[in-house]
Amino acid sequence: MAGYNYTKFEAAHYNLDQFSGPKLGDKAPDATLEKLDGARKRLLDFDGDFLVLEMGSITCPLFQGRRARMADLCAANPDTSFAILYVREAHPGLSRPKHSSNADKRANALALKNEDHEGREIWLDDLEGRAHIAFGQYPNSVFIFNRNGCVVYMADWNNPRATAKALNALKAGRPASGMGLFLPPKPPVALRTLRSAGPGAAVDFFSGLPRLIWKNLIKRNLRVMLGKSPKIAPDASC
Repeated sequence: MAGYNYTKFEAAHYNLDQFSGPKLGDKAPDATLEKLDGARKRLLDFDGDFLVLEMGSITCPLFQGRRARMADLCAANPDTSFAILYVREAHPGLSRPKHSSNADKRANALALKNEDHEGREIWLDDLEGRAHIAFGQYPNSVFIFNRNGCVVYMADWNNPRATAKALNALKAGRPASGMGLFLPPKPPVALRTLRSAGPGAAVDFFSGLPRLIWKNLIKRNLRVMLGKSPKIAPDASC
């Protein structure tokens, strides 16, 4: 898909008014992905009672700011599968530019594992981002799937506290509650991530910040607070 791996971040790359990914109760889009060791796998072929799949990249401040809490959640739930779908660079810069090849994507995913010490499995989408697009192509959405491949929890923006609450409910046999509020990354995490991405990343991020605040912190959070989510049983079929 032309333009998927953008050279510089612009808020216009994302439709922040309407998330196009799968909804609660939908069958999860399956895909053949690649593991860091080169092995191929099906997305819905997992071992745990549930799969918690988070979208992320090494240049995404939101994703980087969630990692510690998600690591705790993973450690507390050994019977649940956790994985990251490594997607396009959210904020490419001179040091970590857009992916021009599968090797570029693999190199950044390996850096996430080896330099940033990410402990969850990392699965690679293809260069054109077909799986990411099928999941709505937001940079840090999160989904929980049951053994039937059904979406039993989703959030366009991951809020680890809400994700943990949802997983606990599902494991207790109850439907998950609604998605949590959008929380911006802490400034030290954002600055560290953008600095690592290299020159250009911070400028592009801050130029789009007013739109991100309006669309996510205000409009999106109001929709979440005023809306109601359907109740999907943990063992739902779809």
